[in-house]
Amino acid sequence: MSPARPNSPPTSPMSVPKFVAAKGREKKLTVLTAYDFVFASLFDQAGVDAILVGDSLGMVVQGKSTTMPVTLEQMIYHGEIVARAASRSLVIVDLPFMTYQVSPTQAVENAGRVLKETGAGAIKIEGGVNQAATIRALAEADLPVMAHVGMRPQSIRKLGSMAKVQRDEAALLADARAAEEAGAFGIVLELIPRGIAAKITKELSIPTIGIGAGPDCDGQVLVSYDMLGLTEGFQPKFLKQYGDLRTAAFEATRQYLQEVRDGQYPDASHSHE
Repeated sequence: MSPARPNSPPTSPMSVPKFVAAKGREKKLTVLTAYDFVFASLFDQAGVDAILVGDSLGMVVQGKSTTMPVTLEQMIYHGEIVARAASRSLVIVDLPFMTYQVSPTQAVENAGRVLKETGAGAIKIEGGVNQAATIRALAEADLPVMAHVGMRPQSIRKLGSMAKVQRDEAALLADARAAEEAGAFGIVLELIPRGIAAKITKELSIPTIGIGAGPDCDGQVLVSYDMLGLTEGFQPKFLKQYGDLRTAAFEATRQYLQEVRDGQYPDASHSHE
């Protein structure tokens, strides 16, 4: 067997302990969202460390204005598809709005159902200080949980805007500390100033995964549809588009329509005798 190329993605499966152990290493952790088999397979084969089945599917897949209408059943449906496609990446599934906020008992029951029915490796909830008891209950039930502080999409009615950078350093530090102390294995930092993200990353012993939080986090996450240029009219400062699949898909569709209408497709090479 030939040795792996230096830049080839690792082949051993990512686990929660391996994810935590990557804290502070030279190579940053990589995370992307996925909601279906095709993209999950592609990202897994490319070598992404973790795939987040985000409740962002409510916006990028379902076309809704917020993540709040997404149901537990929808997250389980998409989570199972992604987990079945991923042979190496750690699959993390969001618990959607009002499936964990009522009580720690509710959170444990729903998280257990997600992991049991999807085959995913972990779940993610939004919150820090306000969800410390829930994070602790999940961790004590051996249900790996990632926290999420800063801009929290499920709190949009309180925060007012999904584009608002969260700048309360004391509150952000308190949230991050509370999540770690309660047993979270990692934490997403969304839309916070770079300096605060760097301070949190240095202080915590668990990995920080940034989105709009600067380069000093232990890793980064992007919504894959945004990263691939599939979403229209969404260009926040933190987003870098690594492709323009929307234009490519549009042009391919136009060519198909034209060839069918003109009788060019199917031609002899695409027909059976």
